[in-house]
Amino acid sequence: MALPTFPLETTTPAQAALRDDVRAFLAEALLDLPARERARSWTGFDADFSKKLGERGWLGMTLPKAYGGHDRSAVDRHIVVEELLAAGAPVAAHWIADRQSAPLILRHATEEQRRTILPRIAAGTCFFGIGMSEAGSGSDLAAARTRAEKTADGYVLNGTKLWTTYAHKAHYMIVFCRTSQAETRYGGFSQVLVDMSLPGISVSPVLDISGEHHFNEVSFDNVALPPDALLGKEGDGWAQVMSELAFERSGPDRFLSSFVLVDELLRCVRRIPGSAETADLGRMVARLMVLRQMSLSVAGRLARGEQPVLAAAIVKDLGALFEQDVPEIARRVLREDASDPEYAAVFRRILLAAPSFSLRGGTREILRGIIARGLGLR
Repeated sequence: MALPTFPLETTTPAQAALRDDVRAFLAEALLDLPARERARSWTGFDADFSKKLGERGWLGMTLPKAYGGHDRSAVDRHIVVEELLAAGAPVAAHWIADRQSAPLILRHATEEQRRTILPRIAAGTCFFGIGMSEAGSGSDLAAARTRAEKTADGYVLNGTKLWTTYAHKAHYMIVFCRTSQAETRYGGFSQVLVDMSLPGISVSPVLDISGEHHFNEVSFDNVALPPDALLGKEGDGWAQVMSELAFERSGPDRFLSSFVLVDELLRCVRRIPGSAETADLGRMVARLMVLRQMSLSVAGRLARGEQPVLAAAIVKDLGALFEQDVPEIARRVLREDASDPEYAAVFRRILLAAPSFSLRGGTREILRGIIARGLGLR
């Protein structure tokens, strides 16, 4: 049995310069944004900020220039994303479109859709939602009940999706749905591109534990879709979703959601001479550096056209565990330092968000099932 490997990925001088450019931009753009707001990171929605990234060529980086992209590598994009998350930039507006919808559209949409939608994604002006999860099915995508019935004029979509981030601000949603019956559990599924302005779509807010609204329940009631709403071929939905999840699971967002708390924790501890808890901090930073290299390795494999599903699942599983450990390490090292209100606010925000870190993109149980299959144990 061959164990998965993570080939060392080195960066070029040009990529180091790119990192410096992004850091310089963020230092100025986020100068007045307090840590408690930066701790929101991927849930921070700022359409103007996304547009500024598009103007600098930092969205749609891997897309061909013919579709408004920049023909850059997955490693280049990884560098930009890592800096955005480490700084706590408000990336939610463009996040899903840039991370996974654009590659899917490039591969499976019609030429007209590519030329219409992809330049807008690269410009930071077109936002997407993910239509995968449903009530009552947890992380079991194969239990999805949303259906798209084929008609003479296209498809009619019925069903409900849950936990759809920023669906109330999305222009489009890619919906995973059943289009036919199949002999296998994973067959008969397709994905359709849905314009969120179509009649028959209702979006209801789902508040998270902190009372914020970024999740939604989206219902489709006899939504009429054109024939070209189908992405790729009927029945290809499961393979498409697995490819999407490789992008979703392997990125630095799977271990940097808590980074602003790490940064604030280190800032506070530096004020305490001779802290007895520096070993905990050292172990935490060492884990972070390992995850960075593993994630960068996956980005390199994506850049070479590979599909590192197993490696991506490992990064996501270890990354979620790290992110959930950070608040506990912070509590043990510093307690909730009431003398520093900014740190306390960041701590509370990350503590409330931490339970979700092992849910988004697949639960730990789902991921470990993927890892087991990759090792030939299932």
